[in-house]
Amino acid sequence: MNDAHFHLVFNHFPIIVPIVGMLILIVGFFVDSDVVKRTAFGVFIFGAIMTFPAMFTGEGAEEVAEKLPGITHDIIHEHEEKAEVFAILSYILGLLSIGALWANLKQKSFANILSIAVLLLGLVGFYLGRQVGTSGGEIRHTEIRANAVPAADED
Repeated sequence: MNDAHFHLVFNHFPIIVPIVGMLILIVGFFVDSDVVKRTAFGVFIFGAIMTFPAMFTGEGAEEVAEKLPGITHDIIHEHEEKAEVFAILSYILGLLSIGALWANLKQKSFANILSIAVLLLGLVGFYLGRQVGTSGGEIRHTEIRANAVPAADED
């Protein structure tokens, strides 16, 4: 396995895990269950933790990808910039989830406010995660690039 393979293994976690966390948190609000909300906070924390290896393996993946035909530094750089912003948001979401988990466990009066803040930050993360995932996919999947030119039909 090379660095690009390791990056592919880890990079899906920070994008997909918070989506699962948001769904769990929404259910927690609907059923008014602190246990379900706490589970969601744990999922968000896990997503933030998994951001570290995704970011750590990015440089090695870049070195591998830049040697491949049809891959430009510009498209990798665009993905890298979006990933850095997303990673910061993911870390903040993880820290906020730790605070929300603590507030929920201690039954603080502001626990619900923190839960809503986690949900709203998760929605922002969902948007940024989509951008990061798409820009990463565009590195190797030229067919999803905005300037993709379909091949001429051969008859």
